[in-house]
Amino acid sequence: MKFQLIRNATLRLEYADITMLIDPMLGSKGAFRSFAGIEDNPTVDLPIPSSEVLEGVDLMLVSHLHQDHFDAKAQDIIDKAMPTLCQPGDSETIATYGFDQVVELQSETQWRQANISRTGGQHGRGQWAARLNPVSGFVFQSPHEPTLYWIGDSVWCEEVKGALDKFQPDVIVTHSGGAELKDSGPIIMDAPQTITVCEAAPATVVIATHMEALDHCKTSRQALQLAAERSGIDLYRLLIPEDGEQIEIN
Repeated sequence: MKFQLIRNATLRLEYADITMLIDPMLGSKGAFRSFAGIEDNPTVDLPIPSSEVLEGVDLMLVSHLHQDHFDAKAQDIIDKAMPTLCQPGDSETIATYGFDQVVELQSETQWRQANISRTGGQHGRGQWAARLNPVSGFVFQSPHEPTLYWIGDSVWCEEVKGALDKFQPDVIVTHSGGAELKDSGPIIMDAPQTITVCEAAPATVVIATHMEALDHCKTSRQALQLAAERSGIDLYRLLIPEDGEQIEIN
């Protein structure tokens, strides 16, 4: 398995001889409005050209349609014949952007040598979850690869705990930027919730993403690292990659 964090939630994943692109946000720095009234988003540039991000991609996965997960630039430049998996209810909207190979992932599917399952989550709590849901995560399984659970835009909740219990992943990808909107509290995981994931899955490698790219994300990489150190979480099993960084796990 080869994993590359592009920026925010955007990943390139090489898994079971498939190159996947997850939640593409490919616009330039400042391409769309601020979420927190601080500065326009994204707050940083892509670490590599978008053409390099898209090179050799076989399959696109879109967890939900918020702007920081499938932006106007991605909608414009990605090949409209790209096979695409999305959550139930999103395919019609994606089709309006011109994409003609869109499949709603209800539960699970086999794509070449990879089994891909959709999981649930809570994009915040209370009224904010009601406004921001639904969201999805993905679990990837293949005989000769580690089981990977990409949690997506969710706080720690029963859906996440249930997926950990069901799939027993070897690798977990968290969204750990602690994003907040007005009085929402965290709408994705922050440092304490990321530590909770590490403690709930002590034999698992956790990779923290969705950080330092949007103005409403309050948890920095350094803050998460310090929280892990205080909690006794070894940094060889909590990885906090920089934008553009590649990780290989056998």
